[in-house]
Amino acid sequence: MYGKPAILTLSGLLVISLVLALTLFTSSKERAMAESANNATYETATLAGGCFWCVESDMEKLPGVIKVVSGYAGGAEVDPSYEMVSSGTTGHRESVQVTFDPARISYAQVLDHYWRHFDPTDEGGSFGDRGFQYTSAIFYHSEEQRATAEASKKALDESGRFDKPVVTPIIAFTTFYPAEGYHQDYYKHNPVRYKTYRYFSGRDRFVDDHWGAEADDVVEAAQHGPAAAAPAGNGFVKPDDETLKRQLTPLQYKVTQHEGTEPPFNNEYWDNHAEGIYVDVVSGEVLFSSTDKYESGTGWPSFTKPLVPGNIVEKEDRSLFSVRTEVRSREADSHLGHVFGDGPKPTGLRYCMNSAALRFVPKADMQAEGYGEYLYLFD
Repeated sequence: MYGKPAILTLSGLLVISLVLALTLFTSSKERAMAESANNATYETATLAGGCFWCVESDMEKLPGVIKVVSGYAGGAEVDPSYEMVSSGTTGHRESVQVTFDPARISYAQVLDHYWRHFDPTDEGGSFGDRGFQYTSAIFYHSEEQRATAEASKKALDESGRFDKPVVTPIIAFTTFYPAEGYHQDYYKHNPVRYKTYRYFSGRDRFVDDHWGAEADDVVEAAQHGPAAAAPAGNGFVKPDDETLKRQLTPLQYKVTQHEGTEPPFNNEYWDNHAEGIYVDVVSGEVLFSSTDKYESGTGWPSFTKPLVPGNIVEKEDRSLFSVRTEVRSREADSHLGHVFGDGPKPTGLRYCMNSAALRFVPKADMQAEGYGEYLYLFD
């Protein structure tokens, strides 16, 4: 009636033990990965560039990238399947979410690498994959990301790299759903099929034709980490990285230490007309005066010249697909912004700075803060 009693053999116990151990190990590993990916100091970039197998493999090359997940972004369909997205009716694009450590690589660098591995001039799909679901897009997660993405796209469009305009849209992030498990790390689990698909799609030929040896320049640059501090003088000793993170706001830290860019028209000093001087937010060294500040129309504080030229260091900057002149402070080695040759007389220069790298000292406070020697500017 009740059948034969089950007999648990030694081999059966061993199998069960192994299964339990493997399950516990996998669960703990997944928890650790989830905790790592949810680290509050990490940031997320959501990008579409055609086949997500390819975009995932390209973005995982970058130092400072914690993980890359293939999925579907931007549509209204909840938790869609691959078949649904492939039909082109869901409003989703094949996309990836990149979790990265901004202390090791900036969002601008992530975008710089992203642009180099697909065709941003194709508005009908991506290589052999046609349809909206395969078109490119940058989904920004903050106003800072939006400003960085728009500056990056503009620089690429004006670089002359392509014969056609860059059409990749920059869109506010709304939704992202991870793709099925078999799509994740596809290039690792199915290398032959992946390489065959990628080769015949024409993606690699396109990248090689337009970028050549420059395609992975960002990978090499990111391996060097944050820029080293310049030798300090006048008694100033630059704080260590952890101290800077405590002393500065997240935006100030990102701009000064990782060459970030704040949003135009949405920063502290772009329309400040008060009399006073601007000093480095880290070291306090004197940089610019309100007497040399002018309305450039760019949305960032702009000056015709530095107040103390010896406190300014200019360096060649080859990011964003062009050659520009970066401006840094001498003592703190803070990234301040860039200088351009389109300013007004008498210098013809435009020192385009980030408010986040500066601290404004009003005329009324200059004597008390030790900057009295510059009060002559306002006599």
